[in-house]
Amino acid sequence: MEKIMESRNLKKYFGQAEGRVTALDGVAVDIYEGEFVSIMGPSGSGKSTLLFALSGMDGIDEGEVLFQNQSLERMTEEQMADLRRTQMGFVFQEPTMLKNLDILDNIILPAYVEKQKEELIERAKRQMLRMGIEGLESRNITEVSGGQLQRASICRAILHSPSILFGDEPTGALNSKTADEIMQLFQELNRDGMTILLVTHDYKVAAKTNRVLFMKDGKIESEIQFTDEITEKRIAQINRKMLELEI
Repeated sequence: MEKIMESRNLKKYFGQAEGRVTALDGVAVDIYEGEFVSIMGPSGSGKSTLLFALSGMDGIDEGEVLFQNQSLERMTEEQMADLRRTQMGFVFQEPTMLKNLDILDNIILPAYVEKQKEELIERAKRQMLRMGIEGLESRNITEVSGGQLQRASICRAILHSPSILFGDEPTGALNSKTADEIMQLFQELNRDGMTILLVTHDYKVAAKTNRVLFMKDGKIESEIQFTDEITEKRIAQINRKMLELEI
């Protein structure tokens, strides 16, 4: 497998002088095409900060992030925005959708270009069918469940067939049954070849990925590359590693 993304010596600080906090402390990570990777760690360990740094949504103070051998730090704001729009997809814990638009319009909005509207609508409907929310196109976002709204968010994130999909606690606001359904959808996308990197605090979610990175105090302390397909054994591995790392 080829690398799709890598970082070297990432450092990120919040605050200044004596009050400065180190959020990322020399993080180096490689993400390969077709991987499904999760990041775990206690609150404040730097999980989301790392995700935002790798995706270019937040800047860094030192180090470098390479996406498909291109340095994010050397890109202009316009180039970075275009990269995120065409090559990256994002799913967050709380779906960020506009209340004055229906589900279908919310899905196509980020990719909307007048001359492509009909094509976008057809692509959106195909994704909605795939995600099991067909028939909800004209519903307002207040008229669907949290799980349905998250499925719509995934449709929006993958509408342009991104090279990598980022998830920041994508199941954090869902009940366990719905969270399991969402993870099954992520697994299906990964089996189809999509690279996925997500942050989670849920060991059951992490057990459905193929590699887990463990963060503590702004550093990646360890990782697990799963070789066993049995979920219970994966969960046991995660629990042992978290106890070992005291996180």
